[in-house]
Amino acid sequence: MFTISSSPIDRNGVIALVESPSAGALVVFEGRVRNHHLGKEVEALSYSAHPVLAEAEGAKLVQETREKFPQVEGLAATHRVGERLPVGEIAVVIAASSPHRPEAFAACDYLAQQLKNRLPVWKEEHYQDQSSDWT
Repeated sequence: MFTISSSPIDRNGVIALVESPSAGALVVFEGRVRNHHLGKEVEALSYSAHPVLAEAEGAKLVQETREKFPQVEGLAATHRVGERLPVGEIAVVIAASSPHRPEAFAACDYLAQQLKNRLPVWKEEHYQDQSSDWT
């Protein structure tokens, strides 16, 4: 399951989607707004997307990840969109469950990289010096 959210992400809600009594491992990745990038002090990030296209591509990436890691029982992700998310705000949550931890870690890492590289979500960084840049 993959969703785009225009409001703060409920990490516990994402986790609930993948919980299973047969899963001995549950791995969660949170991507958060950090306070620096390439030597500049970051104040906030803005994320924009075409929700229908982004959700379709995100769902495709989740399915691709499930096929690559068939031992994974549950896999879900949510990506935030919106204006000026402050430092510390959660921008993405990925949760993976499996009988054993190696598969859950690997699936979570793989999906995080695929979302970063292929999801049609655009990020604008807002810096402390009042400048901004699309990255």
